[in-house]
Amino acid sequence: MLTIAGAGAAHITAAHAQAKLDEKDPQAQALGYVADATKVDTKKYPKYAAGQVCTNCAIFQGKATDAWGGCPLFAGKQVAGKGWCTAWAKKP
Repeated sequence: MLTIAGAGAAHITAAHAQAKLDEKDPQAQALGYVADATKVDTKKYPKYAAGQVCTNCAIFQGKATDAWGGCPLFAGKQVAGKGWCTAWAKKP
C-alpha cells in the first residue's frame, strides 16, 4: 500500500493508482471492450447478452459493487464495472 503523508493524508492502494482502460487502447479494441455494456454493438458481437458486465465476469478482480476493477487481460489498467468485452465469462 502506498501511503501519502501530510495534512489530509490519504491511503492509496495499487488498484486506485491504476489508470482506467481507454476503449481506444489496442488491446481493448482487439477484445471489443466498451466501458458501458449497454453500448455493445450486438451485430458485431452477437455473443453479448443483456446483463453481462465486467462485475459479473469470472476474471474481474473486484467486488460486484466496484465501479472499476482489475482485469488480467488489461494488466496495469482498470476496467469499468459496467463494461464488457468478448472474453466475458460467467462467474461460477
